[in-house]
Amino acid sequence: MIRRQFLRAGAAGLALSAAGRSAEAAAAMQGKRVGLIGTGWYGKIDLLRLIQVAPVEVVSLCDVDSKMLSEAADLVATRQKSGKTPRTYSDYREMLKEGDLDIVLIATPDHWHALPMIAAVEAGADVYVQKPISVDIAEGQAMLDAARRTGRVVQVGTQRRSTPHLIEARDRVIKEGLLGTIGHAEVYCYYHMRNRSNPPDAAPPDHLDWEMWTGPAPMRPYNPIAHPRGWRAFMEYGNGIVGDMCIHMLDMVRWMTGLGWPKRVSSTGGILVDPGAKANISDTQTAMFEFEQFPVVWQHRTWGHPVDPDYPWGATIYGDKGTLKLSVHRYDFIPQGNGQPIHGDVVYELDQYPEDRDEKDLERHVAPAVRLHMLDFLSAIESRGRPVADIEEGHISTASCILANLSMRLGRSLTWDAQAGKVVGDDEANALLARPYREPWTHPSAETA
Repeated sequence: MIRRQFLRAGAAGLALSAAGRSAEAAAAMQGKRVGLIGTGWYGKIDLLRLIQVAPVEVVSLCDVDSKMLSEAADLVATRQKSGKTPRTYSDYREMLKEGDLDIVLIATPDHWHALPMIAAVEAGADVYVQKPISVDIAEGQAMLDAARRTGRVVQVGTQRRSTPHLIEARDRVIKEGLLGTIGHAEVYCYYHMRNRSNPPDAAPPDHLDWEMWTGPAPMRPYNPIAHPRGWRAFMEYGNGIVGDMCIHMLDMVRWMTGLGWPKRVSSTGGILVDPGAKANISDTQTAMFEFEQFPVVWQHRTWGHPVDPDYPWGATIYGDKGTLKLSVHRYDFIPQGNGQPIHGDVVYELDQYPEDRDEKDLERHVAPAVRLHMLDFLSAIESRGRPVADIEEGHISTASCILANLSMRLGRSLTWDAQAGKVVGDDEANALLARPYREPWTHPSAETA
């Protein structure tokens, strides 16, 4: 019990010490002008955490849903110190045309990440973009190119890299060598999160611009599943559960163990249990990411029981001296033999940030991680350095997941040449690295972005 109390205190202290180290950077944000593109669920989670840690001024909000946009503007006015209501826009291009934003947060559906992120850095803003960074690999390459070409800081919302108890697990277990030689890792999600309904298509509500919401994606009839928050049920707008959930845990394992690009990716699965639903994402999928150091295996099922009910979404890293289990709520180190087990729990910070207690739709366990992620972002802005979830790291994790889906689609493993940014010896796979854009939108490229 004493050890567990110590570890909890240590995890909480990580957030406080990081906040202290970033205090100067946060203070330097006084008066920095912020805009948010995508005012839905995670857009508000991200923006309100930023307001909690830095004296920024939110001046612009953008969304194609006028009702959601108006509600977000009213909420921000109650939460930021100035009490001012941000300007509102229905088109991100009009918002960026003002030319007065220092920081832009992007929390749109995945199919709308690339174009606004590139436009924002070209407008001179530093950017926090939600994961996965892109729906196809060529988009990610163009986003990385734009960030480097403009010299802007881009942080990706893979906030496991800033989760206090997971930082503690990395430092106390992996960095201390308690796992010994790592030979294998598993990442997984067993949430019953795939939409199982089949409602009829309908006319979009008056407050939603469905044409602009669809943007460069293929035009589907409006369906109430898609908006708000249900768009991940459709491959037209994202990359399924691999693109939504695997990226978090794969990225976490990469960060903790120093993995770069996989050399080969393979995947199998599909809609094996629930073909009657409107959703067209897989309900069952396994993927193998072969890294130089060791393989990482992904599995998701949107049905049945989890392998371990304490870890329904997480990662397990295997070494010859022990095993480390990790999730957004906890971690457990199980030694091989007679060593000392270690357990850690999520940090909440509810006393320090009481608004977390009542904020609508907030995932309370993620709030400390997002705050720490924002502080890291602000520190990078101040130093003009690279943040912990730099756009290049986000691109690697995103592209790896996209390759898994391409492998499943093509029915074969894919060997990846990271330097060339192509699949080795597979013209059919390379033709799928950039998806067709719907007119009048033009697909970005690293050469012309």
